Amino acid sequence: MVKQKILKFGILLLLIGVFSVGCNNEETLKTEKLQIVTSTSILSDITKNIAGDNADIAYLVPIGDNPEDYEPIPSDLKKISNADLIIMNGWGLEEGITRAINNITDTNIVYGTKGITPIPLAGSSEPDPHAWLNVSYVANFYVSSILNAIIKTDPNNEEKYRDNAKKYFDDLIELDNWIKEEIKKIPNKNRIIIISENALKYYGKAYGFKTEGIWELNSHEEGTPQQIARIIDIVKNKKIPAIFAETTVDKRYMNIISDDTKVPIAGEIYTDALGLYEFSNTYIKMMKHNTNTFVNGLSK
Repeated sequence: MVKQKILKFGILLLLIGVFSVGCNNEETLKTEKLQIVTSTSILSDITKNIAGDNADIAYLVPIGDNPEDYEPIPSDLKKISNADLIIMNGWGLEEGITRAINNITDTNIVYGTKGITPIPLAGSSEPDPHAWLNVSYVANFYVSSILNAIIKTDPNNEEKYRDNAKKYFDDLIELDNWIKEEIKKIPNKNRIIIISENALKYYGKAYGFKTEGIWELNSHEEGTPQQIARIIDIVKNKKIPAIFAETTVDKRYMNIISDDTKVPIAGEIYTDALGLYEFSNTYIKMMKHNTNTFVNGLSK
């Protein structure tokens, strides 16, 4: 797997020169709008709410793929080389993308997690990168970091960006309060979320859940018999009424746990990417869907 990734990246580096040659010619074709590239669809939506119509925003990791494993393709290199601003999550989420950026451009990169105190991965000092699953962190840190970077890139439209950010901040605080009210419908004894990747630590800490996953990060995915047995024991011992699957993770592992425990998979949740459907195609809708799914599954 490592050799394959190195080979892929080597091929991409060969293509960098091709895109670089065309860059000067393409400068004249750029629109007056800011060209912003984000790593994920979630960051793209957050950025769109701040930049509004003043920017063309593209994300690199396709919906359905894991950012931890994603390696940029040739069309991504063109987007990166033409970007006025690049927005990433940080904390090791986008290692493949980071390698590509470092070899293509010196364009300013802003990290949404700047200023947040991370929760470490289990058994490690490395940060869990999924801070966006705490809505208050998005409102107070991601929005601020992205806003400041956009204003620095395009100071002439500062007032508009600040107005957009204020409105979005208010919407996020309303969402945060709504989640806190909704989870009150779940009995305390049932407030345990079981999924494949233990990506919901920040959500759990913010809204009063204990979270468990078969593995810590999708890039560390193993799904060993020992890992699966540990989760089966938790589900049985805690008499958990429902478990959940993620839209970006192979569901075979959760099916094994469901079959063994006779506990249903109560629905799919969104962690690393937005959904393609109307109920999940923005960050706010995604978080509402996740919360409704948890409430419906665990309120029994």
